[in-house]
Amino acid sequence: MTTSDVVEGSHLPLGPAEFAQFVDHTLLKPEATRAEVADLVTEAVRLGAYSVCVAPTHLPLDVPRREDGTRAVKVATVVGFPSGAHKPSVKAAEARQAVADGADEIDMVVDLAAAKERRFADVLADIAAVRLAAPPPTVLKVIVESAVLSDHELIETCRTAAEAGADFIKTSTGFHPAGGVTMRAVGIISGTIGGRLGVKASGGIRSAADAVSMITAGATRLGLSRTAEVIADYAVDTGSA
Repeated sequence: MTTSDVVEGSHLPLGPAEFAQFVDHTLLKPEATRAEVADLVTEAVRLGAYSVCVAPTHLPLDVPRREDGTRAVKVATVVGFPSGAHKPSVKAAEARQAVADGADEIDMVVDLAAAKERRFADVLADIAAVRLAAPPPTVLKVIVESAVLSDHELIETCRTAAEAGADFIKTSTGFHPAGGVTMRAVGIISGTIGGRLGVKASGGIRSAADAVSMITAGATRLGLSRTAEVIADYAVDTGSA
């Protein structure tokens, strides 16, 4: 199946500009330099991505402004990253500082041990602490590391995140040895919370075909590090180049 085949049979936006608005342009390698992050912002603006996602140590970011004064791209950062094995109070403090430093969106890693042990009251408390520290309009995405969880654990973690006030479920950090995103995981997440929360597919999306498959499965946002390459491929595959 080609990208064009998937697009033709779905509700996807057809233009590369609209496709780019699905993307959180991401740079989370721990050795990323200030210069690389500045280049990321410049590239995100040029490509028309929705946001940039960087480590909290790189905040605040110098982001160009539109004529109406709003930032040309949203700013997202991570909390409890990449393990999730942090006390809720620590995650909350990290989120609070990130918002003070200009983050529009918080991508927090859930307490994976609690999810695996099906201690969903603890999962709820973990997410709720971050939600309290970063209230709306800050967007809260909960990274569930879907490759680590059973179907039951994934479904219940998604339901718990919704109860705690999350805005998105995000599949993966991209750093766990168990693997990244799959269409199946996106489908389970979308089937559980689709229409109520957003679904961010992240971790191992390397081509336009991968990206389109995730959107077709129910993703409403994509975490990409190869954004320029994927958007270029999308334009070629859909005849928009």
